[in-house]
Amino acid sequence: MSRNTKRIFLLSPANAAGIRARQILREEAEFELASRLRETGAPLGEIFQFISGLYFRGKLAYARAFAEPPENAPGILVISASRGLLSPDEVLTLADLRDLAAVPIHEQDRRYRDPLERDARKLAEQIGDACEVVLLGSIATPKYVEPLLGIFGDALLFPAEFVGRGDMSRGGLMLRSAQAGVPLVYAPVAGSVRHGRRPPKLSRQPAPKAR
Repeated sequence: MSRNTKRIFLLSPANAAGIRARQILREEAEFELASRLRETGAPLGEIFQFISGLYFRGKLAYARAFAEPPENAPGILVISASRGLLSPDEVLTLADLRDLAAVPIHEQDRRYRDPLERDARKLAEQIGDACEVVLLGSIATPKYVEPLLGIFGDALLFPAEFVGRGDMSRGGLMLRSAQAGVPLVYAPVAGSVRHGRRPPKLSRQPAPKAR
């Protein structure tokens, strides 16, 4: 891979209708992030890290470490349930998060697919042909692959090490890669093996020494 290769990342979203999301959506929730979400809003990346934990934290840290966008293009965008592609720095309110939670992420739901394809087409025009688009998300289902592959084609890549791993394993793998400064190996989504044998578990990292 050339050092001059331009690269942006598309991050799959956290489940805005899951258990952790319901905690933050409760009007009576008193923890700091929930209070901020009600009062002033909070960045999408921070909200999704709370909802998803290690997996989204790993994706965001990895993308921030290795994004190399073309000039005037975003390096990281997050797929959303009903608002297309959003910056992880986009500030969402409680009402915004509820809107996202109301729409299922399914390739046949036009409330999800139409905004995603709209923003993906704009992005494709913005970045041109000489930029890789790396999907940090599952390719085992068509919900991300089907809308994006038709727009980005062979430029749509994914980390080959994702095959066979669960979300937590992927999150840990990306955090380690970001900390080490060593990117994963990317493969084209088109024609790829989308299911594979589960790889060995990540080895335990030694605990930091006490000072």
